Amino acid sequence: MIGGVTFTGSIVAFLKLAEMKSSAALSLPGKDIINIGTLVSTLGLFGWYCAPGMTMQSSLTPLLAATAVSFLAGWHLTDSVGGADMPVCITVLNSYSGWALVCEGFMMQNNLLLIVGSLVGTSGAILTYVMCVAMNRSIANVLFGGYGALAKGPKKEVTGVHKEANTAEVSAMLCEAQSVIIVPGYGLAVAQGQYPLAEMVKTLIANGVKVRFGIHPVAGRMPGQLNVLLAEAGIPYDIVLEMDEINEDFPETDVAMVLGANDVVNPDAIDDPDSALAGMPVLHVWEAKQSVMMKRSMAAGYAGVDNPLMFKDNNWMYLGDAKKNCEALRDAVKAHFEHK
Repeated sequence: MIGGVTFTGSIVAFLKLAEMKSSAALSLPGKDIINIGTLVSTLGLFGWYCAPGMTMQSSLTPLLAATAVSFLAGWHLTDSVGGADMPVCITVLNSYSGWALVCEGFMMQNNLLLIVGSLVGTSGAILTYVMCVAMNRSIANVLFGGYGALAKGPKKEVTGVHKEANTAEVSAMLCEAQSVIIVPGYGLAVAQGQYPLAEMVKTLIANGVKVRFGIHPVAGRMPGQLNVLLAEAGIPYDIVLEMDEINEDFPETDVAMVLGANDVVNPDAIDDPDSALAGMPVLHVWEAKQSVMMKRSMAAGYAGVDNPLMFKDNNWMYLGDAKKNCEALRDAVKAHFEHK
């Protein structure tokens, strides 16, 4: 049962992460009844399987039926989780796989499987707890609620006119700044723009600009994804800081640049008590003297919540593919300092 939930749940998670299906949370009528029904069905089939007088042949029916129910449960549980919650969902699936291995260890009387399964299951559960605390939400809300269920009032209408900047303008902001904080998100990972970004950062640092990265605990679609991404590109780890370490530095920052992130920099999480993101800790990029948001479009993030940061007076939108934009910025920054 646990393995079946993990199997189909992982497939659904992959399809959402690969954008091969909608990242929106599935909300079927009576979804709680479906979840309760799969649990009751599993317990009933387990009782049938263990009933006295069952033979190898006759026990195959409840076993196959339980397998089918577990596949259904895995699909429904994971598809009911929105894209913004996928990092937590993945840690839960990791934990499930560990507990399935523990069960297998008991069945096969294999201590190695018991030990490895316990480590995987426990570490996944601990990481799930840590990430839920970071989002100020409970695991039950993540798995059975979703961001849409968190809204306490009518959806706030975000109005205003956004300002767009081109490569020359953004590169000039970066080159003339004394302090820069970069906030990466899943969009950077999808575009694989970390390598030209690392080259640009190296050039800025070599020319006296203080550059640091601010990482939200649930940035990306997998736990620690962006930390690994930046390390892979050769960015020094001592300039990669967690949200709590860097949030108070934004007011003294000349330029805050957001690369492919949205929900983790949404000021409505603080300013709007009726927002679906209300109470979630976010990076305060709007407090910087200037902010630049690099996105493919003006669309809302994975949580489906509009971001008023896009329309603030000190914010500029730098629209386009993250990798192409990072390459253009790298070249522009290098040219600026070469001709200075």
